[in-house]
Amino acid sequence: MNYSSIPIAQSVVLLCLEKGVDHVVISPGSRNAPLTIGFTQHPDIKTYSIVDERAAGFFALGLAQQLQKPVAVVCTSGSAVLNYYPAVSEAFYSDIPLVVISADRPIERIDIGDGQTIRQRNVFENHILYSANLYSEFVAEFTIEDSKFNQKQREATKHNQQEINKALNEAIVNQGPVHINVPFYEPLYNTTTKRLVDPIIVDKEVKIQELTTEQLTPFAEKWNAAKRKIVLVGVLQPDTIEQHFLDQLGSDPSVLVFTETTSNLDHPNFFTRIDNIIGSLDATGFKALQPDILVTLGGMVISKKVKAFLRNYQPKEHWHVDPKKAYDTYFCLNKHFKVPVNHFWKQFLANTRVQTENEYQHYWLNIRERRDLMHKKYINEMPWCDFKAFDLILSRLRPKSMLQLGNSSTVRYVQLFDIDKSLKVYCNRGTSGIDGSTSTAVGAAVASSLPATLITGDLSFFYDSNGLWNQYIPRDFKIILINNSGGGIFRILPGDKSSNAFETYFETTHDLNASHLCAMFGLEYFYADSEVSLAQAQEDFYRETNKPALLEIKTPRTVNDEVLLGYFDYIR
Repeated sequence: MNYSSIPIAQSVVLLCLEKGVDHVVISPGSRNAPLTIGFTQHPDIKTYSIVDERAAGFFALGLAQQLQKPVAVVCTSGSAVLNYYPAVSEAFYSDIPLVVISADRPIERIDIGDGQTIRQRNVFENHILYSANLYSEFVAEFTIEDSKFNQKQREATKHNQQEINKALNEAIVNQGPVHINVPFYEPLYNTTTKRLVDPIIVDKEVKIQELTTEQLTPFAEKWNAAKRKIVLVGVLQPDTIEQHFLDQLGSDPSVLVFTETTSNLDHPNFFTRIDNIIGSLDATGFKALQPDILVTLGGMVISKKVKAFLRNYQPKEHWHVDPKKAYDTYFCLNKHFKVPVNHFWKQFLANTRVQTENEYQHYWLNIRERRDLMHKKYINEMPWCDFKAFDLILSRLRPKSMLQLGNSSTVRYVQLFDIDKSLKVYCNRGTSGIDGSTSTAVGAAVASSLPATLITGDLSFFYDSNGLWNQYIPRDFKIILINNSGGGIFRILPGDKSSNAFETYFETTHDLNASHLCAMFGLEYFYADSEVSLAQAQEDFYRETNKPALLEIKTPRTVNDEVLLGYFDYIR
């Protein structure tokens, strides 16, 4: 096989492969040619070509989300690397191992007026686990016969391999983004059939902190004494928590388990729609719900209502379980158990007892049942709107499939419904941005064996339209686009909705539709603008075709906020 003739490029490629980084997303350029040659020529590495670096970053993030291991992105020098930043920040807050490998000019060529040259070293320093700034190495035929010079070259190679090892180890062990910045001298395109480097492999030991009975006893005693406990679960990968632990929690009358759509957990006694419970409570209701102990698990929590509730009605104890980090979201965190969640529950639940006479869970399950009845009644009475569209969409999703959600209104609407528990649900909730929902979903669909559906809003979809600019979209990939002609979520927020400034600078109204984008990128296009037409369109949309499909659902721009805000008053 052919290698780049530049040793530093060989070191990057071979060490990536040794560490299991065998999926690489490459954006075109010249300065990164040595890396492109090395990755694409290796038979054990799967490579993807995506022009737009922002889309490429999120595509790689979607791959890593599903593969559960690091995926690399490779770009040329200059502003190209900056376009990865949205995906890097998402990976940082979502604990996804993304390896950014940027080509660069040698250090002495920075800030002298060369094109495609910026200050790339440590460019992601606020949102990165590790930045490996490599040293330049001359191509072999340009080296001089000087022992001191060759010694410097050997030192540079050793430094580079150590830095690459550190970066990749951080991505693997601590699950997050890392940056490897690789400066290259020209020529860039020369190849060789010889391996010029023998990579040094340095692994990082993974240590799991053990919890002793002595450490757990005071917390177990508090748990056993508490009459009201809430376990709140944020974003989790499917099948993260062993089901028998969930069953123990769900059958404890003193425990409420609050989950979200992105928690990917299931038990008949869990409260899967937090806002349906909290959104209609008054002060008396909040005091009745207020927990003595709050245990939080997983990543970011979507519900603003539960955040407001727990900040205003704080528990006496807040414990978070995560081997890496704990956010003081509710301003009352007093214990961080730095262990894997299954490790915690195995040891902790063995020291607890069930309060069989407690009515806490039973009381709120009755509230949930009444709210569910009012939920169905309200949907039957509402006019055509986003809410109605989501009810119809979610009832027809393919079972045992992957559901990717766009941010803003989309993920919040889905939170109000009890969806099929066989679905695997994902959303970019690390930074909650709309930039990259489509690209992430496409990358995830490529890496998964499950058929995938993306539900997204119009601003998110059009903002990331380059997410469709690639040749890898599976033919069974489905996009459901809710088009209400603007940023509908801003109509729900406080403020004057009648001014031109609101429509232009907040709601950002538009008259766009997706038909031309579908024609350009080769997607089959379907359209609906009423309950009747949506029912028919869904029949055709889910038929097996030879290419991916998009269903655009047109909803009114000014009705949705009234219906949604009225929902919480109605179900009370």
